[in-house]
Amino acid sequence: MKEERLALVIIDMQKDFVLPEAPLRIAGAAGTLPAIRRLLDAFRAEKRPVIHVIREHRTDGVDVEAFRMELFTRQGGFAVPGTRGVEIVDELKPLEGEYVLVKRRFSAFMQTELDFMLRRLGVTRLVVCGTQYPVCIRTTIFDALALGYDVTSVVDATSAQTEEVAASNIRDIAAMGVTCQSVADFLAERGKSGG
Repeated sequence: MKEERLALVIIDMQKDFVLPEAPLRIAGAAGTLPAIRRLLDAFRAEKRPVIHVIREHRTDGVDVEAFRMELFTRQGGFAVPGTRGVEIVDELKPLEGEYVLVKRRFSAFMQTELDFMLRRLGVTRLVVCGTQYPVCIRTTIFDALALGYDVTSVVDATSAQTEEVAASNIRDIAAMGVTCQSVADFLAERGKSGG
């Protein structure tokens, strides 16, 4: 049996989505920071690939989804390069050698080089966390499954606006064959202390 090769994919943990005053704050995002950091530390310790996926938009919003254009204009923009809000939160800042991938739609695969990168790295399983379940997490997971990757969703390291929304999405993706685990269970399964 071929050895499983993992990569950690952390989605949209940017200041515009996580901080309390953020224009598009996801209610549960800040609460997941300790769990994501524990997972990140474990991947770093094993020198496994880490991919920080971020959203960016042009200043005029020409690349924003049509249904969000009014919000983008009303907020004066979000996830715009050069602004504080586009930055990854301090607790999860990428280290040298970790990848930062820019997306402009929900899925981290849509019109990005993610699939090429993962195949070059020999990755067979994505370990996905970040924010938020109904859109960016879910569409990335769907595309990963369609492209033939195994997927683990780390449930306490992934957020939604409400626990009910998160639970509903977890039920859906679990029914599709996604492994849904806590950080503790994920690390314990691999014999890691998580420290």
